[in-house]
Amino acid sequence: MLVNRIERGRYLDSVALMRVSRKLEARTGVEAAALMIGSPSNKALLREAGLLAPEGEQATANDLVIALRGAGAAAALESALELLSEKPEAAASGLTTTRTVRGALEALPHANLALISIPGEFAAFEARRALERGLHVLLFSDNVSLDDEAALKRLAAAKGLLLMGPDCGTAIIAGTPLAFANAVPRGDIGIVSASGTGAQEVSSLIARMGGGVSHAIGVGGRDLDARIGALGTLAAIEALEGDPSTAKIVLISKPPSREVAAKVMERMKTARKPSVVCFLGLDQPGIAPTLRDAAEQAMGAKLRSEGFPMEKRRGRVRGLYCGGTLCAESELIFRRQGLGGHEFIDLGADQYTRGRPHPMIEPEIRNDHVRRALADPQVGVVLVDVVLGYGAHRDPASVLLMNDVSAKTVIASVTGTEQDPQGWSRQAGLLRKAGVLVAPSNAHAAELAAAMVS
Repeated sequence: MLVNRIERGRYLDSVALMRVSRKLEARTGVEAAALMIGSPSNKALLREAGLLAPEGEQATANDLVIALRGAGAAAALESALELLSEKPEAAASGLTTTRTVRGALEALPHANLALISIPGEFAAFEARRALERGLHVLLFSDNVSLDDEAALKRLAAAKGLLLMGPDCGTAIIAGTPLAFANAVPRGDIGIVSASGTGAQEVSSLIARMGGGVSHAIGVGGRDLDARIGALGTLAAIEALEGDPSTAKIVLISKPPSREVAAKVMERMKTARKPSVVCFLGLDQPGIAPTLRDAAEQAMGAKLRSEGFPMEKRRGRVRGLYCGGTLCAESELIFRRQGLGGHEFIDLGADQYTRGRPHPMIEPEIRNDHVRRALADPQVGVVLVDVVLGYGAHRDPASVLLMNDVSAKTVIASVTGTEQDPQGWSRQAGLLRKAGVLVAPSNAHAAELAAAMVS
């Protein structure tokens, strides 16, 4: 049975909707559930998942679609409506809520930054309104067109403002963590990152080596694409160069356009402050090959490591990642060593998160993959990341340990700090007690796995 219901003129945050979807999927008789705003892109996702009924096709971008499939779908619809009627956490806590940027500025007249997290179809319009009102913008939303992204970044530059994003998942501004970020001490190292988990890894490693971060400015994963031309990165470099609290600048990106990377490198030749560049996949002199190397170069020190038993393992490595950049870094380390036939899966990619929370929020999504890897006789080592910080699951190590990790060699890295809500030592301790090998960084973890199977 397939059931769709349209709630006209209703909007809720996508994370809240995903949590309701997960609760509904846990019900007996529900095979699949999704709650989404009825935008064309979301309806396409529902259609592809076999969750869009003819009545759901009538939804508009101003509506909410409740989609349920299974023998118990009709009964679950009532539960969905009850869950949606629960008072939002912000309202329950007494925080001020408004429906517009204008209303927010009336409530907080001295605010200078807006964080926007709404469907991509509307995000560019709201970001433009915020910029025109003199606000810096962190644009968490994805599905914003490249043309809109470039136009927004040009508008921000003309107004002397920062446009962080679209799809900016991490930032630390003047010591305040935004979105998925870690509790990092204030210091004199500034970070410009086209990667959310890349910024988290580097800032956390800096903190664990005794350093601190002045600002970590996210620019969105497409900023070093040839069609954007590093507009956000260049603006962020200018901002950090003019910031008296920043003494050194670290640049981070997943594999960039070579043409744009060259443009940024040329700009750094004239930088007034020393810099470290880590463009993953761009192997050339002067570029840190891993996120760990970037943190170490920024600190002028080595991350403390530890010895592990170097027994060889038969079979392949399967990497199962919540952080896309951490996954890409591990795959690059294997490729540089000429190791083929291994598998690295970014479980935060679209095909795994359609209608579901990101695995940093709900790491249970990974457990089915972990169980299959542990049971696969061709897999000798399972490689995972555990990402801490604000916005992440409150106890991701315990979720991973729902699996019998003693069945195989499991190697983990833990991205985070002692001051994070989850506590780095507490999470690492749980994993070690269960027999997981906990490496000091994601790069160390990948290198250890590579040494075991090479």
